[in-house]
Amino acid sequence: MRRIRNLPIDVWLEPLLIVVLLAGYIIWYQNTTLTETEAAALGWDNLRITIFDHIKLTVTATVIVIVIAIPLGILLTRPSMKWLNPIAVNIANVGQAAPAVGLLVLFTFWLGTGFKTAVIGLVVYAILPILQNTIVGLRQVDQRTVEASRGIGYSGARTLIQVELPLAVPVILNGVRTALVILVGTATLSTFIGATSLGTLITTGVTLFLPKLLVSGAVLVGLLALTIDWLGRLFELVATPRGLS
Repeated sequence: MRRIRNLPIDVWLEPLLIVVLLAGYIIWYQNTTLTETEAAALGWDNLRITIFDHIKLTVTATVIVIVIAIPLGILLTRPSMKWLNPIAVNIANVGQAAPAVGLLVLFTFWLGTGFKTAVIGLVVYAILPILQNTIVGLRQVDQRTVEASRGIGYSGARTLIQVELPLAVPVILNGVRTALVILVGTATLSTFIGATSLGTLITTGVTLFLPKLLVSGAVLVGLLALTIDWLGRLFELVATPRGLS
């Protein structure tokens, strides 16, 4: 009970906000009049596929970013590779600084349209938060702790796995949460290059001047972003070693 009382406010406040927004949207949906196009797009059969495609796009890009960014961040904190740090971060920063739509369009000229191109564009766009947080998290580990572990006979690899990474977990996972939220929002733009997402609802609403479809797409993207952020927060809380949270 004490641990429940000591939970951070966002752990219980965010799901409460999600429930209130979802309930408000459902009430609005049930009491509004939809055109034939809006009803077809927002029907559960179509909507379920659209939401699944959006999640699939987001999760695929996130997994790839994690596989690339965390090992790269670890590598860049090793003494022999620190000189590469500014170069790698600046290259990753180019992807974040470039407009997302422009980035996706550039990749379309190279790779064509579709799911694969959207994933690659999203990976380039979202790599910076995880890379940067991995570097910052490992750098903030007290060097005296690292030296003490080496002093009792731990190898460099064992020190990294059992000492440095556990201490850096909160910062690294915060970067993963940031990247996830960025990807959920940016994935809506994939509709411009032929990849299905909740952005399809938004662009259809704008193109055909169907404001209810536009609002529905925006609300659903917001709810999905909040839900994924909350799940990420829970995972961060569970994965953080006791005494660091």
